[in-house]
Amino acid sequence: MPRASSPDELLTTGLQAWDLWAEASQVIGLRLMGMLGLTDPHPQETLRMVTEKQAAFAQSALAGTRAALQGARPDQIANAAMAPLKRKTAANARRLTRAQKP
Repeated sequence: MPRASSPDELLTTGLQAWDLWAEASQVIGLRLMGMLGLTDPHPQETLRMVTEKQAAFAQSALAGTRAALQGARPDQIANAAMAPLKRKTAANARRLTRAQKP
């Protein structure tokens, strides 16, 4: 059985979760701006925002499960599960920020 997570490790995990939430909120806002015509997103953006979630959440579940089966601590399992989601939200935020009208 793994050792208990330290307060610092739990704080780090909490901050990573908050960062994921903030970036996902940014992506939602940018996509809404595109739907309203305030930005110029790729024509397939609406389809992408639906289909990409399936792959991202499957990768997240797999990473969390793999970490749990390897005996990781709860904070490590959460971090492993958040990593694929964080990569996707960061990539979306970069792409959508570049898609803004001049």
